[in-house]
Amino acid sequence: MTETVIPVRGDSTYAVIVGHKVLDRVTDLIGGSASKVALLHPPTLRDLADRVMSSIAAADIEVLALEVPDGEAAKTSGVVDMIWNALGEEGFTRTDVVVGLGGGATTDLVGFIGATWLRGVRTVLIPTTLLAMVDAAVGGKTGINTSAGKNLVGAFHPPAGVLCDLDCLATLPRADLLAGMAEVVKGGFIVDPRILDIVESDPVGCTQPGGPRLRELIERKIQVKADVVAGDLRERIGPELGREVLNYGHTFGHAVERIENYRWRHGDAISVGMVYVAELARIEGLLSDADVARHRSILTSLELPVSYAPGRWDDLLAAMRVDKKARGDMLRFVVLDGIGKPRILEGPSEESLRAAYEEVSS
Repeated sequence: MTETVIPVRGDSTYAVIVGHKVLDRVTDLIGGSASKVALLHPPTLRDLADRVMSSIAAADIEVLALEVPDGEAAKTSGVVDMIWNALGEEGFTRTDVVVGLGGGATTDLVGFIGATWLRGVRTVLIPTTLLAMVDAAVGGKTGINTSAGKNLVGAFHPPAGVLCDLDCLATLPRADLLAGMAEVVKGGFIVDPRILDIVESDPVGCTQPGGPRLRELIERKIQVKADVVAGDLRERIGPELGREVLNYGHTFGHAVERIENYRWRHGDAISVGMVYVAELARIEGLLSDADVARHRSILTSLELPVSYAPGRWDDLLAAMRVDKKARGDMLRFVVLDGIGKPRILEGPSEESLRAAYEEVSS
């Protein structure tokens, strides 16, 4: 199949390239002005990194390979400091490029490095997981974690391009593939209900790497995010719902991740988070019983969790209070008035919040 090019418009429009066997396109995205490229990747992707390095080196560009920890362990100030020092020692300038190969944690880290080194250099992202392809690598959000929470330090820094080679999904552990489907389904709930229809029609086929259904879902979800961030790159604060819509399920989901010390996969936590806010919207009189049930049935069909342990409410509430979407002491949730009709719910009562938790605890 031919590659698909999805533009992400904004102050600096860039392309997301989706297809099979497209890794060699990395030099096109790097551009002709770079004399050096730093390639960041986790140890588990060393062989794939060698292939990317060969493509870059063939274009007479010097490559500095830097291994970073796998997963959220990469997103620390210590790792950032190590990379900054390496770039400084190698004399990286503003015309050089940082390339990130890996999952969402790697692309978050690389974006932050690109935003902060010399106040901004070009980055090219090569996401290798479903979650990174449809979410983390697209949109220009970057971030690292602190002891207080996830992604609390970051910047908005759109990449020069994103390369989604679908062949990478063939070796992705199934649990990681399924977790990535949570972000795909999120796009269906908030913007594109056709995504939900496709999943409901063939949930097994939708999780087959290399299959046409999964590719269509990936491209639809990337288009959802591209359309949303084109109108609101920096998640403005105001009465209108812009990029904040992409946080559907994330307030509760991030709280789960934090109190579980990030042992939960992001998509698994967001899956429960979506059911939580669906229940919250039902309690507040916004969402029907049928729409809440649809959340549970679709996510369950993809083998995603829809419940969380009982007895953790105080910890969850405390974690939600440091969520980036909070305004002072007021919690804010993206909820639905109906499928494809998102809105903000500000300051729900603690009784409603707890009641929604009771619905998802088991």
